[in-house]
Parts: sequence; C-alpha cells; structure tokens
Amino acid sequence: MTRIVVSGIVEFPPEVRDEALIKSKELIKGAYTEQGCIHYLWTADLNHPGRVVVYEEWECADDLEAHLQGEWYRNMFGHLAQFNIVNAEINKFRIDRKEPVYRENGVATAYFTDEDKQ
Repeated sequence: MTRIVVSGIVEFPPEVRDEALIKSKELIKGAYTEQGCIHYLWTADLNHPGRVVVYEEWECADDLEAHLQGEWYRNMFGHLAQFNIVNAEINKFRIDRKEPVYRENGVATAYFTDEDKQ
C-alpha cells in the first residue's frame, strides 16, 4: 500500500480564520478516529492572516476515500463553508519513499540514500 499525503491551503477572511479553526477542533479529532488516519492537521499560517495550512497523511488511498465519503469530511466541509472560503488549493500526493531529512551524521539533505548526489 502506498501512503497518501494531502497538503494545501484554505483562505478565509482574516477576521474569521481563528474562529473557523477553533470550531473545527472536534471535527479534526473525529477524523483521527478513522481507519488509516496518521496525521490530520489544520493550522493557522502565521505569515498570512486568513490562511489555514492543511496537512493529512493516510495509510492508503482506500482510507482517504473512506474519509472523503464519511461524516467527518462532510461535516468539516459544511462547517468551513459557513466562514466564506476565499480560496482553497488542496492536493494529494502518493508517497513511494520516506527517509529522514537528517542523516546519521546530522547533516540535512534533500537527496535519498539511493541517489548518486550525496
């Protein structure tokens, strides 16, 4: 099975962003109860007053699909819509490889151990 990462932004009028997030807390907790949910984070972007950063990680596409068809997603979508979403861009990514950014020697690298660029 290939893990799926969902990443993106949702933008609100700045004056309602924090309320939208605070009132999402129970819906976020609910998503964590779903099969295959590893991470489900919605957080304020401190550099953009109306922006929320979305990060989710799912064990596989089937688990994400079940979430997208389920009550926690439907309820979150309905909840957020009442806060006048200005813009949203959310993407999904299949993850075929995962390694730490920092090597054993403490040096950060963008390259994977099977790549020539060390």
